[in-house]
Amino acid sequence: LRWIDFIASAGLSVWQVLPLVIPDANGSPYQSPSAFAMNPGLLPTKDPKVNASEFEEYCTVEAAWLEDFALFEVLKQRFGDRAWVDWPDNFRNRDSTSLRRVALDARAEVTRIKQQQYRLDRAWKRIRQHARDRDVALFGDIPVFIAHDSADTWAQPEDFLLDEDGQPTHVTGVPPDYFSETGQRWGNPHYRWERMQQEDYAWWITRMARQFELFDLVRIDHFRGLVAVWMIEASCDTAIDGHWQETPGDALLGALRARFPDLPIVAEDLGIITEEVRALRRTYGFPGMSVLQFAFDHFDDNPHKPANIKPDTVMYTGTHDNDTCVGWFSGLEPHEKEFVFELLGVAPTDDIAGLLIDTVMHSKADRAIAPLQDYLGLDGSARMNTPGSSEGNWAWRFEWDMLPQSLAAQTRALVAASGRLYER
Repeated sequence: LRWIDFIASAGLSVWQVLPLVIPDANGSPYQSPSAFAMNPGLLPTKDPKVNASEFEEYCTVEAAWLEDFALFEVLKQRFGDRAWVDWPDNFRNRDSTSLRRVALDARAEVTRIKQQQYRLDRAWKRIRQHARDRDVALFGDIPVFIAHDSADTWAQPEDFLLDEDGQPTHVTGVPPDYFSETGQRWGNPHYRWERMQQEDYAWWITRMARQFELFDLVRIDHFRGLVAVWMIEASCDTAIDGHWQETPGDALLGALRARFPDLPIVAEDLGIITEEVRALRRTYGFPGMSVLQFAFDHFDDNPHKPANIKPDTVMYTGTHDNDTCVGWFSGLEPHEKEFVFELLGVAPTDDIAGLLIDTVMHSKADRAIAPLQDYLGLDGSARMNTPGSSEGNWAWRFEWDMLPQSLAAQTRALVAASGRLYER
């Protein structure tokens, strides 16, 4: 709640967070064992006792995923944290008698896991209510794809491109791009879209209903995957050899809009984006993204340049996949640094993070966002993630003593100067 108070006092009106799900062994929240369950590491140290009637209601509302998740966690522990495809056949294949038996035998542990999720949900909803009271919107984030070793693929393997042993036949990723010469091989299984269509996208509707319970606005990471996906044969070690395959994103989004008329979604449309992706985004009125750090080349049509920013955009100084502004700038050659100031039309300054935040704030974008590391002016040691690398990421943590007492007032003045200050 203290953080929400700081945001409000600084004149900011949106707080974007990484996915709240359980991270993988490398700390990534984009390869979670559940698309629904929240990270127990986020539980507050002081938490009220479980309210029995509220807990029962929570279990009923979240039954579509909660029971499977709790059993998945119990079985993970029983089988030494092995992937579900390596469990005994009766559990891997979800034999109903075996699952009923383990649910009964491990009833106390199943209840504990469910109560933990209930407490997390309750704690977050307290934050959401406080944010509403302070006119701060909560901005969530979900990856398009699901981890292979997850409760979701174990519970509904028929919705994914898996072989008879439960292994992916093709995995996700992107071809070579700005971040990697060999592309990125994420390794998630692909969806069986035709089956999901037959079920009227019930799993997606449940997934998004959960997100809209928690957030006012949700970013779909790798939005282009709703138009076409990069198919990599599971036997390939890199993402170089793959092909694009179309997906029924329009049908999916149509089903979601029928269920959620407002559909408050932001499309992560960074990278090499086709006109089909742009058209789908515009059809549903979703804002796209731009990143100021990508603006500094000599192509006039670069969509990240301030002059090219349109209102249907969320503009960032950088995202969790970029270096901090200070770290990024320090890695430029002298002539590249000169070009940054030339393009922005300003005199050289040592406060590069402040300059980029000011530029984003004064852009035509509907929303302007900067990572906390940039507000604090931190160097590259505070970088959150380096795409394509599994080591040394997701480790940066904020401590209250990092926050200068003057930052709220300075930020509020900047927001006011840019014309973005919302007065209640």
